[in-house]
Amino acid sequence: MLRLAVVGHLARTSGDFNLSDMPGGAGRMDVLCRCVNASFFLSHEFRRDVECYLVLLGGPDSPKTLRFSGEHLRYLSPDERSAGSLIKKALAIPLGEEFRESTPGVQVRRGGLAELLEEHPFAVLDEGGTDVRKIATLPEAYVLSDHLDFTSGDMELLSTRERISVGPLPLHADHAITVLHNEIDRRRSGW
Repeated sequence: MLRLAVVGHLARTSGDFNLSDMPGGAGRMDVLCRCVNASFFLSHEFRRDVECYLVLLGGPDSPKTLRFSGEHLRYLSPDERSAGSLIKKALAIPLGEEFRESTPGVQVRRGGLAELLEEHPFAVLDEGGTDVRKIATLPEAYVLSDHLDFTSGDMELLSTRERISVGPLPLHADHAITVLHNEIDRRRSGW
């Protein structure tokens, strides 16, 4: 199981955003929606062995974490509005410290990066890290930031984590996920 986590520093934690204004009114939720799609979609196929976590920090009730589980995920189409709609539904349900399902394969809970890091051994996708092609055994969990750099608080939480780079230049978060998938796919298929 590959686990990907994306920290959305401005992403709203309430479902009162407009699907037509995800870049503005939803705190760059469009970036997170693209990351969800990059995590799961292939051409004419769907990755079932992936979990994608979205850590929402933009208020008004932050932090919250959503989990998209490819094994059970339904109703996701390869467009931003589809992912945004599933996020909006998840944020509308009452929740606590445990994940609660809103639609098949989509769960939400209170809590943020600190809680997630206690549960899984995430490595950090960072252009300053070790080249992914020079690592013999790749981790099974990765955390990356949205369109903003990690905050000093994030960096403190991640200070002991392995840092891995998918290339020499900074990439959009969804592109970094695609490149990572490509490297993993090449290794699994023996390329």
